[in-house]
Amino acid sequence: MASVSGPAQTASASAPPLQRGIVKMVLSGCAIIVRGQPRGGPPPERQINLSNIRAGALARRAAQGQPDSKDTPDEPWAFQAREFLRKKLIGKEVCFTVEYKNMHREYGMVYLGKDTTGENIAESLVSEGLATVRREGFRGNNPEQARLCDLEDQSKASKKGLWSEGGGAQTIRNIKYTIENPRNFVDSLHQKPINAIIEHVRDGSVVRALLLPDYYLVTVMLSGIKCPTFKREGDGTETPEPFAAEARFFTESRLLQRDVQIILESCPNQIILGTILHPVKHRNQYLVVTLLILGFSFYSFWVFFDRAHLILSQNGNITELLLKEGFARCVDWSMAVYTQGAEKLRAAERSAKERKVRIWKDYVAPTANLDQKDRQFVAKVMQVVNADAMVVKLNSGEYKTIHLSSIRPPRNEGEEKNKDKDKRFRPLYDIPYMFEAREFLRKKLIGKKVNVTVDYIRAATGPGEGTPAFPERTCATVTIGGINIAEALVSKGLATVIRYRQDDDQRSSHYDELLAAEARAIKNGKGLHSKKEVPIHRVADISGETQKAKQFLPFLQRAGRSEAVVEYVFSGSRLKLYMPKETCLITFLLAGIECPRSSRNTPGGVQVAEPFSDEAMLFTKELVLQREVEVEVESMDKAGNFIGWLHIEGVNLSVALVENALSKVHFTAERSAYYKTLVAAEEGCRQRKEKVWANYEEKPVEEVVHLSEEKERVANYKPVYVTEITDTLHFYAQDVETGSQLENLMETMRAEIAAQPPVEGSYSPRRGDYCIAKFADGEWYRARVEKVESPAKVHVFYIDYGNREVVSSTRLAPIPPAFSTRTLPVQATEYTFAFIQVPQDEDARADVVDCVVRDIQNSQCLLNVEYSGATCPHVTIQFGDTKDDVGLGLVKEGLVMVDVRKEKHLQKMVTEYLNSQESAKSARLNIWRYGDFRADDADEFGYSR
Repeated sequence: MASVSGPAQTASASAPPLQRGIVKMVLSGCAIIVRGQPRGGPPPERQINLSNIRAGALARRAAQGQPDSKDTPDEPWAFQAREFLRKKLIGKEVCFTVEYKNMHREYGMVYLGKDTTGENIAESLVSEGLATVRREGFRGNNPEQARLCDLEDQSKASKKGLWSEGGGAQTIRNIKYTIENPRNFVDSLHQKPINAIIEHVRDGSVVRALLLPDYYLVTVMLSGIKCPTFKREGDGTETPEPFAAEARFFTESRLLQRDVQIILESCPNQIILGTILHPVKHRNQYLVVTLLILGFSFYSFWVFFDRAHLILSQNGNITELLLKEGFARCVDWSMAVYTQGAEKLRAAERSAKERKVRIWKDYVAPTANLDQKDRQFVAKVMQVVNADAMVVKLNSGEYKTIHLSSIRPPRNEGEEKNKDKDKRFRPLYDIPYMFEAREFLRKKLIGKKVNVTVDYIRAATGPGEGTPAFPERTCATVTIGGINIAEALVSKGLATVIRYRQDDDQRSSHYDELLAAEARAIKNGKGLHSKKEVPIHRVADISGETQKAKQFLPFLQRAGRSEAVVEYVFSGSRLKLYMPKETCLITFLLAGIECPRSSRNTPGGVQVAEPFSDEAMLFTKELVLQREVEVEVESMDKAGNFIGWLHIEGVNLSVALVENALSKVHFTAERSAYYKTLVAAEEGCRQRKEKVWANYEEKPVEEVVHLSEEKERVANYKPVYVTEITDTLHFYAQDVETGSQLENLMETMRAEIAAQPPVEGSYSPRRGDYCIAKFADGEWYRARVEKVESPAKVHVFYIDYGNREVVSSTRLAPIPPAFSTRTLPVQATEYTFAFIQVPQDEDARADVVDCVVRDIQNSQCLLNVEYSGATCPHVTIQFGDTKDDVGLGLVKEGLVMVDVRKEKHLQKMVTEYLNSQESAKSARLNIWRYGDFRADDADEFGYSR
C-alpha cells in the first residue's frame, strides 16, 4: 500500500522515516487504520499494528455459510483497550514509524500529534494495564521495548486493568447481534435519542451501530434519504454507483467510531430507520473560524471538509448534510417517519439541486424554462373543470387551465366502470366522491383570486394501448388565504396522492404535506378511505326530454324563484342548470331577449356564428358559470327547454346582457315585469351604437297606407300561448295580450277562495253551467260543465286552458260573480291547422299529435287565421323564435297530407305545401314509406268523387 504521507523530516540511514496520517478507525487495542489527506476523492488507507505490545481480541460473529463456526466473545479488557484508543485517536492526526512488516501487516510506533514529542500510544496502553508487552525476543539494546517493560511492571504493581483483582471477567461485553422483534424494540424507545457507537459504514446512508449500554449491534438506514450504493456482481465484486465511494467517505469521516445519538424512528419490513445526531466538536469550530479570519484558501473540497466538516452542521445531523452536499436524494417512503421535519430535508435537497453538486450535476429544474412571472402569479378562478383542474383568468385577461400538482381525483375502480352498460355514464355523479370533490373546490374557489405556484409542466402524451392521449398540463400549487387547496382536498379524503418513481422530480413543492394529509385522512376514515357506503347521487337529466319536462313544468312555475347552480354555458342565453332541491339537470333559456347565436353544426353544414355571440357567451360565463343563482321558470319550448329569468346577487342576467349591448329585447318580454327595464337599457345601447347596435340606423317614420285587396292573402300573425293539443289535432291557445289579465284574475280569485273556502258538496252541477273546479295540482280554475254522469263523474272543460277532466262534484263550486266570463271572457280558443289533412290510421295520427305536443304545447307561438271551418278557425302557426311554419314542417316530415284549397288568394300557400309533400313522398318519409297509398281521384288531389 502506498504511503499515507511522505517523510516529515530527513531521517538517518538507520532510523525508519516518520510518516503522518489521520486515524480513521481503531480495529483493536493494538491496531488502527490511518488515512491520508483527501485530494479529489477518498484518500489511501493503511493498517498500523503497534509493535512490542499485544491487546485482547474483540468479539467476532460466526462466519455466515460456515455451520461449524461460532461467535467468539471479547477477551478480558479487549473492548476497554479499543475504547481507550478510539476516544483518544479517532479523527486526530498522528505520526508513526514502520519498524517491520510481517504477512502484509505493518508494525511500528504511533505518536499523537505531528512529531515524536507527542504521546506514545503503546506506552499509554501499557501504563493503563490495557495491553501486555511482548517479552519474547527481548533485546536489551532496544530502549523503547525496555521502557514498555518498566511501564508494565509499574501497572502490575498498581493493579491496573489486566492486572486488577478479579481477572476482568466483568469487562466482557454481552453483544446482541439479533433482535427478536425489531419493531417492538424500536417502539419501546418512543423515539428518544439513544447513545451509540458507529462500528461500520456500508454506504453513505446505511451504518452498523452499537447501541449503548445494552450492546445491541444493529444496522440502521437513515430515514428519508438514500445515497448511491455499491452493487454486488455475480462474481462477488462490487461496482460503485457514481459518487458512492465519496458518499461513504463523507459519512465515515464524520461518524465512523464516533459517539453519537440515534433516534430509532420506525421498522418497516425488519429495516430499522433512524436519524443519527453527532455533536459539534469545538476544536473544529476554532479551526474554521481561525482559517476564515486568516483568509485561508482551501485547495480542495476534501481538505476543507476533513478539517472543518462539523462546523457546517450546526445541528450535527448527517442526514441533512448528505442532502445538502449532493450525496443523497430524498426518499418518499421513509420521509414520513423522519422526526426532525421533512421540510428540512426537502430544503437541503433543493439547495444541492440549485448548486448542481455531486449527483445533481446534470439536474434541470422542472420550471427552468419559465420566467418568474409565469412561475408565480395571482389569478381568478372561473371554472372548476374537475376535482384536480380549474380554469383561471390571469391579470392579462388570458384564460389558463391549471391542474393541482401530485394529486389524483376520485376514479372508478374494478368492475364498477362497466356495471351498468345501459345507463349513460356521467363521471361527476356516478364516480364516488367526484361530486363532493368538485363541490368542495367550487364553493371554496369559484370567482375568487388565488395564488398559483407552477411546480412542473407535464408534457403531452400520445394515445397508447388502453391509455388515452393527454395534452400538456400545467401542474401547480394553488393557495387561498394561506391554505393549500390540494392539501385540504386530500385531508378530506376527496383525492389521493400520486406515488412517483424515485428519479421523478416532477411533483408538488409541498409533496410531504400532501402525504401527511393523506395519512390523516386514512387514519380518520374520511371520504375515499371511509368504510361506509359511498354516497349515491340520483340526478335526473331532463334536458331534451319533452315529456319529463312537461310534467316538471308546473312545479317549477309554482315554485317562484328556485335555487340552481349553473353547470354549463352553451351560449349567451342558453345554460344548463343543476337544481339541488329537485336533484335534476335542465336546459334553461333566458326569457325576454334575443341573443346572438353561436356557430353550430347543422344537417346542412356549419352555421356561422352571429356577430358578438362569443362575447355574449364569455360575458355569461364570467358572471354565472358554476355560481349559485335563482331562476324563475315561465314556460317551456318545443324541445323541453325551460324559459325564464335568471338572477345572481340581485342582477337579472337578461337585463345585464341588454345593458352591455350583447342582446336585444324580444317581443315576448312585453308580458314580464322586467319589460320597462329591458327597453330602457336597450334604448341607451342603441343610441350609443354599441356592439350589436353598431350598424343600427334609425329609420324615418313613414305613413304607410294599407291597400286591402280581397284576392290577396292577409298575413296578420298575433302572439298566442298554446295550452292544449287534442287527439284530433285541434289545439287551444290563449291570446298573449290578455295573459296578464288572466293571471291577475286567477290570483285574486284564489285569494278570495282561500279566505272563504266553498262548502264541500254544496254545489249541484248541471250541464252548461260555468263553475270553478279544483285541478290535480290543488288549485282552482274556471270551468264549464259538459256532462253529468253521476255526482262522482262530472265532465268539465277548463275554459281558460282547453283541457278536460272527469271530477267528483265535491271538487266543484259555483263561480264567484266577480270572476265570471262577463268580467273576463273565455281565454282558451279552439283552432285547427289549415291546409292539413290528418291520417285516418290511429298509429299515424298518434305520431302527429305527439310531434305537435313536443313542438308547441306550453310555448308561445305566432298564429294567423287563414279561413273559417265548421267548428273552429283554420290557422297557420309559427314557432316564436324561428318563425318556421309548424304545419308545413309536419308536411315536410311526411306525417300529414295536404288539404288542397281552391281559394285564389291561398294558392301560393297551397303550392308550397304540395311541393313539400312531394319531397316527403320522394324520400319515403313516415306515411309515404310504402309509396302513395291514395286513389287517383281522391280529394287530396283536388278532385271530387
